[in-house]
Amino acid sequence: MGRNHSARLTALALVILAYGFTRLPRLPPEERARLAERFRFVALPLSTAQPNGAASTAGDERPTIHVRRVHPSLARLEAWISSVGAAVALADLDADGLANDVCSVDVRTNRVVVAPVPTAGDPYPPFVLDPAPLPYDRSTTAPMGCLPGDLNEDGRTDLLVYYWGRSPVAFLRTGEASEPPGRDRYRPVEVSSSGERWYTNAATRADLDGDGHADLVIGNYFPDGAWVLGAARSGHESMQHSMSRAFNGGRNRILRWVGATPGALGGTGPTVRFEDVKALDERVARAWTLAVGAADLDGDLLPELYFANDFGPDRLLHNRSRAGKIELAVLEGERHLTTARSKVLGRDSFKGMGVDFADLNRDGLLDIYVSNIAAKWSLEESHFLFLSTGDTEAMATGRAPYVERSEALGLSRSGWGWETRFGDFDNDGTLEALQATGFVKGERNRWPELHELAMGNDELLRNPGNWPRFGPGDDLSGHQHNPFFVRSASGRFFDLAPDLELDQPYVTRGIATADVDGDGDLDFAIANQWEDDLLYLNEAPNPGQFLGLHLLLPLEPSPTRVRPSHPDAQTRGREALHAQARVHLPNGGVQVAQVDGGNGHSGMRSPELHFGLGRDRVGNLGGGTGPAPLEVEVSWRDPAGTPRHETLHLSPGWYTVVLGWPEAGGARHR
Repeated sequence: MGRNHSARLTALALVILAYGFTRLPRLPPEERARLAERFRFVALPLSTAQPNGAASTAGDERPTIHVRRVHPSLARLEAWISSVGAAVALADLDADGLANDVCSVDVRTNRVVVAPVPTAGDPYPPFVLDPAPLPYDRSTTAPMGCLPGDLNEDGRTDLLVYYWGRSPVAFLRTGEASEPPGRDRYRPVEVSSSGERWYTNAATRADLDGDGHADLVIGNYFPDGAWVLGAARSGHESMQHSMSRAFNGGRNRILRWVGATPGALGGTGPTVRFEDVKALDERVARAWTLAVGAADLDGDLLPELYFANDFGPDRLLHNRSRAGKIELAVLEGERHLTTARSKVLGRDSFKGMGVDFADLNRDGLLDIYVSNIAAKWSLEESHFLFLSTGDTEAMATGRAPYVERSEALGLSRSGWGWETRFGDFDNDGTLEALQATGFVKGERNRWPELHELAMGNDELLRNPGNWPRFGPGDDLSGHQHNPFFVRSASGRFFDLAPDLELDQPYVTRGIATADVDGDGDLDFAIANQWEDDLLYLNEAPNPGQFLGLHLLLPLEPSPTRVRPSHPDAQTRGREALHAQARVHLPNGGVQVAQVDGGNGHSGMRSPELHFGLGRDRVGNLGGGTGPAPLEVEVSWRDPAGTPRHETLHLSPGWYTVVLGWPEAGGARHR
């Protein structure tokens, strides 16, 4: 009896100990209140599209739709298949120097809307992008995202729209950059001549081969050529062949930039041309991809790629390209005795849904934040935060120099995650983390059926007839809120969304960040599935100082030029993708950031770099007797592909930096 009693006590102690390990730490109320008082946001509705192609303000009457019409063989999964498509991007489309324009996808009308943000006044009326005269079947095609950027390198911001049901379309800006945007000022151009039906969920821009021109990285989902949308088709469509090792998805694409022409006043054009290069391993190419990211992780000014995949492992690719030749190698992390397999980079099992990069451990190298399913009592693999170890030379041997630390930092659990975003929203020098969550909103909880499906035989998955029914009214994590993670004095992140009145139960897909009003603090927009999109205007009561950089490549050879404030007509250029700035702080610390070409799922941040500097006076903009300006090291590839490095000395505030291109050789277009 004594021995049995001792065994029971030991077992009970182990249970209590395990419970203690799994309980999340709590933030003391006093510290929670102090952190929360740093932030304040005002929610404003974004413009949406009406079925007739006009635009309206969120809240107007419109058809209430919560599912799409899908192929008859997929009808029992119509809510599942209808769970993506909401998208939002912030950019400067009217050349006023501010990222106060929005390109969004409203899934209720399947339209792509371009509009000024609510704070921009009414500089031009909202409008809907139309791909005509290009082939477009509205019964079998739906837009999934909008990626701004200067695609043909003429100094105007174009828009790449990607879809389910066709290949992406480049909407190239025509006319003068200073003219207000309008429907008739964008020319639709194919970026692929294949004519195939693609099912694209993510896209980003990156100069992969270092030739000075931005290529396209396309993340596809359903198999190419499938008929997913539309109820008038016959035959049978398939789903993934595994919950954790599915490699029968649509082919991910690398579209290499090969040439462009600007729009001629009163003439033809503009144009841009890409070639589809086979640079991806088959298991990378045929994944079911939901998000893509590109960032230079080893300091050679060639961006690495991250594919966040559904139903299979994510992939980090080391960039070993040279001009004209794209070469990418798969990297995997190392597993140790105490490391769960899914916590090793490249060996996770499923549900990669968002990706972002930032330096969280302050070693001057970017870390990787990945969103998964991490809903309580559900398929909780956890979100990932891969921190750099500093051993960048390991990439040459195929090893990913990262360790997973999301649980210790408080970012491992939240809900059914999508977009992830880092940003310093109170300018205190410490990043906050945002996340989009939620899947399908309804009244009937379908998690038991999904659990049963996930635990079943993989051989059953391909046939949608073996799936549970997920239709209108069903719910899968549909009543969560988007976390707003703030870092505490302990270094751990805590969700303060309820304290900041940001805890409404939206089903969100994309998050875009930008300083839309030019006041030096970051605002953000969210794209909601089957609900209104919102802009959150930052009204932090006591923000710290900041440094903001518009890093541009020149349109013609020139030395580096620095202009205080935002771009104007004399400082035109194109975004210097993956250019890096290292800001040296008076306390000896360093902040780093890179120009983003569209990382993530369906939210696109603006390309400006933003650094919070804290509330202490760190520089003197007026050039008086105050502290010295900050030392800022900038690294980039010029338009000819040559690596450049320069050190600037800048006081707090906004700057436009047109980076140097000293060579006279090399054509602007080819």
